[in-house]
Amino acid sequence: MKILAIDDQQLVLMPLAKRLKDIGYNVFTSSNPEEALLLYATFKPDLLIVDINMPKTSGIEVIKQIKSNYNEPKPIMVLSGNTDKNLIVQAFELGVRDFMKKPLSLDEVSARVKSLIGLPEQPQKLVEEREVILQHRCVGVVIPCYNEEKRLKSAEFLKFLHQNTGYHVCFVNDGSTDGTLEVLQNLRKGRENYISIYNCEQNGGKAEAVRQGLTYMASFEDLDYVGFLDADLSTDFADFDDLVKTIETSGFQIVNGSRISRMGANISKESARKLISKVINFLISSILGMSFRDTQCGAKIMRKELVPIAFQQKFLTKWLFDVEIFMRMRQHFGKEEAQKIICEQPLKRWVHEDGSKLSYSDSLKIGFQLIKIYWNYRLKPFFTQTSFSKSFSWARVMEVRDEVPLN
Repeated sequence: MKILAIDDQQLVLMPLAKRLKDIGYNVFTSSNPEEALLLYATFKPDLLIVDINMPKTSGIEVIKQIKSNYNEPKPIMVLSGNTDKNLIVQAFELGVRDFMKKPLSLDEVSARVKSLIGLPEQPQKLVEEREVILQHRCVGVVIPCYNEEKRLKSAEFLKFLHQNTGYHVCFVNDGSTDGTLEVLQNLRKGRENYISIYNCEQNGGKAEAVRQGLTYMASFEDLDYVGFLDADLSTDFADFDDLVKTIETSGFQIVNGSRISRMGANISKESARKLISKVINFLISSILGMSFRDTQCGAKIMRKELVPIAFQQKFLTKWLFDVEIFMRMRQHFGKEEAQKIICEQPLKRWVHEDGSKLSYSDSLKIGFQLIKIYWNYRLKPFFTQTSFSKSFSWARVMEVRDEVPLN
């Protein structure tokens, strides 16, 4: 028995196709509606599964064309994240037999497919017994890696990808001098649809690795959101998935993980780092003029459309690129709008991992980097706008000092 599934997001099609093939169906998939219409004519499926929200040709248009071209079209099932009642009514009026709303369980999809067209003549025993949820959003996660051969938790990455659909992980090898690249290549083998490797020949630091990785992932058409996570998983995937849930159910453009110590959370830092972090966070909040509790957590998710705004230009600093991201948001949207579209979400867990690349001497350099950020993002644009460079005087310097507050 043959099934044709159409969805513009490959990360949705792959787990769906695998599950139906495991049952014993002959499954074809397509992420291009125009090509799918041609495939329908040659493949002649017993069931069509189609998404509604596709950028070029909507699922409704696909259904209309099939209805007009075939006198007795086969059953049609819709899987969609669109819950508009008028759309659902329109689909059923066109003859759709079943309409399922994402996210949804693949177990339920399988049961409804069986009720529509029956079991294959030679059904296969379902190997996977775990419950898999088919998502309505796709997320790209960048993992910057520098000399992570000994520390990379490959098993945890694979476990997460095995248990969660809709994710694509891009490991950025930042010019590692150990066996990191080989470890990543072995991790990717056989999982090319879910794992990418972006290889930098020379070490450029975390800021540049994240920037290049996100710029690369922004070109993936089927991704809705992109973000980054530290390779040591000091913030685990469960918390990262919570950040994703927040951004997909709200109007926020960026959701930033925050390592705020509180009841019910496991936030573990060295005592010396706690003190340094408090001082740095106070200075950062003052410079940004926005009340952040923690900008430096290595877990962030954002809408893909923000990548050109936040990551097109190289960062000025090595360790404070997170601050620069928010500075660029403030410059582009204005302070008030930036505060509305950025969410700071407390994490349930964050544990400092041994082998951190940030030393105490690096922490002392942060003060100078903050001055550099404040000058380039706040003072320099102000001086340019007021033609300061053309009329330099110490009297004017004192006036400008009073005119440009920290907040």
